[in-house]
Amino acid sequence: MTVLSGLLSIGLLLGAQDPRTPPTQPEPVVTQETRTPSPQSTEGSVTDLGEIVVGNRRASELAATFVETIGAPATSRRLARWPDSICVSVANLSAAPAQYLIDRVSQIAEDLGVRAGEPGCSANVVIVAAADASAVATGMVEEYRRAFRPGGSGMTRSLAVLDDFKTTERPVRWWHVSVPTDSETGDRAVRLPGEDPPMVNVSRASRLRTDIRDDLNKVFIVIDVDLLEGTTITQLADYVAMVALAQVDARSPTAGLPTILNLFDEPAATPGLTEWDLAYLQALYRAEPNRSTATGQAADIAGLMLQRRNAADQE
Repeated sequence: MTVLSGLLSIGLLLGAQDPRTPPTQPEPVVTQETRTPSPQSTEGSVTDLGEIVVGNRRASELAATFVETIGAPATSRRLARWPDSICVSVANLSAAPAQYLIDRVSQIAEDLGVRAGEPGCSANVVIVAAADASAVATGMVEEYRRAFRPGGSGMTRSLAVLDDFKTTERPVRWWHVSVPTDSETGDRAVRLPGEDPPMVNVSRASRLRTDIRDDLNKVFIVIDVDLLEGTTITQLADYVAMVALAQVDARSPTAGLPTILNLFDEPAATPGLTEWDLAYLQALYRAEPNRSTATGQAADIAGLMLQRRNAADQE
């Protein structure tokens, strides 16, 4: 695939329909052996989250470390999440694996209470497979710079992180755009270049909560097909779902955490989303969206993760 053809595909995706069809049997990606672990299989082993040690670490400490390690909000903001719906589109993969990625990400989103877009929706999760991923990522940013950096305060991470997205080789790379939003009206609460400042409703006076929440607006994901050896489409889909639904730091060390983010370091030991990954996603989408500080939000998420693990263990 040439860079030009990749950019043409991306241009279509930015206004594309969601090519949803009945689920098909996924094809393997580049694998050394074909493994078909169930994407829904997330067996846990914790029985008393109040006291038990998980990998020589108390569960409460693990939850807090999990949140602190993987979270990567926009500059000076809190972690964002999809407010209502997503529309997933995939370019440069054959029909079966592309559809599997769409279906899996959409399924997990719906489990979190986020509606999957109907056919004809405008893509806000754009997934592109590429043989020359750095060239394609760089071309995407140069061609659609306003989509990657809209110009509003608190919508993206730094230029250094964007440069990392363009140039650092990894099997999957991603870039999130989020929007500070008036929680009362759903309107954007940040000024873009050339606009007048927005009016924000003030309905609460509290050090703990604010009238502005952070919503995910668009996610760009580039898959380097030359770096997928040893993985299957089921594993890849779960990995993509994790970074599509949460602002994850691609550069944080996760080797000591039970997470799908270790997939490309230990493919055989990482069949899919772990129970801790699912606990994190559920907690992110259940936590108070109007926490005034990132620290308060992180504490909420860690506490909800423990509640979920405890409840699941007692069933």
